[in-house]
Amino acid sequence: MRKRLICIFAALVLVASTLLAPCAWAEEMQPAEGEMTISADNLSAVIGGCAFGINDFERASAGSNAKIGGAYHGYVYLIGEKTSDLMVIATRGATVVYIDAEAAQSAGYEVSSEADQEQLKSYVVALDEANASGGLKISTSAPWYFTTDSSIDIDGVRYTFAESIDGKRYNCVIGTDGSDITGSSKPTHALFASLVKAEDTAILAQPGLFERFNSFLSNLDWSPLWVTLKTTLTAIVFVFILGLLAGYFCLRISPRKRDIFDAIFTIPMVLPPTVCGFLLLLALGNNTGLGRWFIDIGFPLIFSWPATVIAATVVAFPLMYRSARGAFEALDPNMLDAARTLGWSESRIFFKLMLPLAWSSIAAGTVLAFARALGEFGATLFLAGNYLGITRTIPIAIYFEWMNGNTDIAIFWTIIILIVSFLVILFINLWGRRTTKYRQVEVDDA
Repeated sequence: MRKRLICIFAALVLVASTLLAPCAWAEEMQPAEGEMTISADNLSAVIGGCAFGINDFERASAGSNAKIGGAYHGYVYLIGEKTSDLMVIATRGATVVYIDAEAAQSAGYEVSSEADQEQLKSYVVALDEANASGGLKISTSAPWYFTTDSSIDIDGVRYTFAESIDGKRYNCVIGTDGSDITGSSKPTHALFASLVKAEDTAILAQPGLFERFNSFLSNLDWSPLWVTLKTTLTAIVFVFILGLLAGYFCLRISPRKRDIFDAIFTIPMVLPPTVCGFLLLLALGNNTGLGRWFIDIGFPLIFSWPATVIAATVVAFPLMYRSARGAFEALDPNMLDAARTLGWSESRIFFKLMLPLAWSSIAAGTVLAFARALGEFGATLFLAGNYLGITRTIPIAIYFEWMNGNTDIAIFWTIIILIVSFLVILFINLWGRRTTKYRQVEVDDA
């Protein structure tokens, strides 16, 4: 069985590495005729048979429309110390490409050639997509304009490149009448690169599958895993104890009271996790008496690691409670009464008789509660927030990594959750089959 689990785990990890790897690998440094090769660092590109290539690609996702030196210059992008031969301003309505005339001649780029313009457009689009990281991508349907002039007017909008303002250089977009830019003419992002000869393009070969996966793992922030394990292991202790006590408590009260308490104990299982988190926030928030009391004693709950434990405990508790109660109710009451007639105390009956006989169902409930706490998202986000290394669990990391465009990291954490969930379900199935077989042997012996 151990070897089987190891094989399954290895297969799942291999699937993970395949998903994280790119679909195609640039094995050759020199591309075929008409084929584009993008460097492994997404900073350079070259097309086979093209006289020029691109190096040092950079993307500025946000600019500023604040005044500079007491004057308004429109929407601006600050240019660093490095000189760029190629600068692009992208809007939803147009894309303006500036090429330095001397650099174009040195690189073998013909300014008036439509073919060279199309190839340059291909470079810009491909590298922009490779560096977008979830941001807006450059439009291929809107008109493209290529210029060697540092300033160009298009449809009432003035695009100025490398303008010196207050000792610094900026790319500026402003109305020809000095007005602000709105609508489809407002820039979405700016691009910078160097135009070079094809043979001078710095193309880094893509690493192999396992090299890439190893690099991914070595650069990965593992704090969500440790926060998740610490939270889940702590929460399951509270869930186990409270679930057993609640299940035992419901056996010893009247049926009418039992129905009321059963509804209270079970309701977190049917409520959406976000509702549970919101209710916990209302109950334990900094503006409540209980929340203020915890702050006064130096133990704030909201947006702290203890809040992740509270959220996981609340949503996982019903699974443990229902399993424990069902297991206790399945016991023969005559057997318990017989123990009482022998003088056993209630605590001895609970620990020596009820727990051992109901242990298989209790263990299954514990594992299910562990899995539920492991995957908790909504209540944790509401009550604990998203603080890296403190409250960011794996489910929260998946959501925010995907929102930030880090799809490979989100896929990795998703696969980790899938592996753990698979092992949990497999454990429950094996445990249930083993318990059923054991009981069948007891019946046959009888």
